[in-house]
Amino acid sequence: MGGHIAYTLSKYNMSMMALGWAEELKQYRIASNALWPRTTIDTAAVRNLLGGEALARMSRKPEILADAAWHIFSKPSSACTGNTFIDEEVFANEGITDLDHYAVVPGGNLFNDLFVD
Repeated sequence: MGGHIAYTLSKYNMSMMALGWAEELKQYRIASNALWPRTTIDTAAVRNLLGGEALARMSRKPEILADAAWHIFSKPSSACTGNTFIDEEVFANEGITDLDHYAVVPGGNLFNDLFVD
């Protein structure tokens, strides 16, 4: 966590909120999950605050999170709530292992997100 405690703490807080809401909303059959990227995502924050074009080229496109969320949303709320997902794990559970088309530079090196080992 050294060097990025605020970022990691925000991820932890959001995860705890998702877990708490899962329990609170269970009676209404409303699911609550958290979804995090394994790698950096090509966003304005990456380009303007964290690493510019160099880090953006080592990132994935935002569509990976949209597609991972779709897989989560397609599950019944009673069977899929109270989870903290990593995008790659969502795809692996669906039998999808080739994620190269989500890379800004297909076949390039990817940079793990700050809170992921």
